[in-house]
Amino acid sequence: MLSSIRLKGNCRLAILPPCHFAIHVITKVLDGERQKGDYIMIIIDSHLDLAMNALTLNRDLTQSVFELRRRETGMPEKGRGAGTVAFPEMRAGKIAVSFATVFARKQAGSPPPGGCSSAEIAYATAQGQLAYYRVLESQRQLRIIRDWNTLDAHIKEWQQEADNSPPLGFVISMEGADPIISPEQVGSWWEAGLRIASLSHYGVSTYAHGTGTVGGLTPLGRPLLKALDDIGMILDVSHLSDDSFFQALEYFTGPVLASHNNCRALVPGGRQFTDEQIKLLIERNGVVGAAMDAWMLYPGWIKDETPNTVVSLEAVVDHIDHVCQLAGNARHAALGTDLDGGYGKEQCPHDLDTIADLQKIPTLLEKRGYNEEDVHLIMYGNWLRLLHDAW
Repeated sequence: MLSSIRLKGNCRLAILPPCHFAIHVITKVLDGERQKGDYIMIIIDSHLDLAMNALTLNRDLTQSVFELRRRETGMPEKGRGAGTVAFPEMRAGKIAVSFATVFARKQAGSPPPGGCSSAEIAYATAQGQLAYYRVLESQRQLRIIRDWNTLDAHIKEWQQEADNSPPLGFVISMEGADPIISPEQVGSWWEAGLRIASLSHYGVSTYAHGTGTVGGLTPLGRPLLKALDDIGMILDVSHLSDDSFFQALEYFTGPVLASHNNCRALVPGGRQFTDEQIKLLIERNGVVGAAMDAWMLYPGWIKDETPNTVVSLEAVVDHIDHVCQLAGNARHAALGTDLDGGYGKEQCPHDLDTIADLQKIPTLLEKRGYNEEDVHLIMYGNWLRLLHDAW
């Protein structure tokens, strides 16, 4: 079986199927009364700050988005009353797996998790977020996924569409490595369930320069990369400064991804990747998750001023398509929405009300000429391949 996408110039490029392990995922579901052409479209979202929203904003994510909005009516903080993500809507949208973050930044001047005054406070904050995931796992609301066998069984369970919905699958990811007090602590984080880690967020972390800064890895950056490499952690290169990005790829030999990044060729700015950076990730068999923060989708966006009516989900597909054009295939583009990542629907594409609306994207991709198998790859298959290869 071959898959193809329409490339610029109306040529078509055949690509091999993602790998034999995903045959049951990428091919159509043929059981019982299902006919050829029918399938279940699940989604993997590679960046959701779920614990941060629960613990910092006091959101009970087991309640619907609409109930949470009602409870937050009149609250003045950014994103209040305008959330897009909660567990019922994740189920409705078939978000079978997400990369769920722990996040705490060592930075003075604001309260945790964005401004922890010491590494110890960052560590304790992130451990509290991990505890939130664990208690939900004990209640079978979610399943923390640590290895391929668990993930494979989880995906099969979701494809069966049982009457009793299976748990939501979470791969634990760390956004910015400040909660890792020293490289020697990586082993304990691995045992706790962490499988993906990035080095920095905004500003300068203990280990690397991040978004909005100029500079590379700090003296502790290389030792941390070696510790991550040795234990088998996946490196997320999102939010790295340009110098940190290139140095990290030079020193880290393991699997790499960009959980929530868009393309600088379409929207200028240091938060996005250049074509050179995207091509390096493609060479490493990495995957880039398209983010849905409107300022990353619309050139000239002014926060708190530009209305989201100027941005639609078509802009998200533009970034997905740009990655595919650079790769010559559909094997390196995916979703990493970052929905509710410090904002709400006011800073999302206007045709997205909740995370369940991610199900609109397959149709948009098909209209661009992507065939069924390519759509499956983008919506979840590429993340499955990357996790399979990593684990």
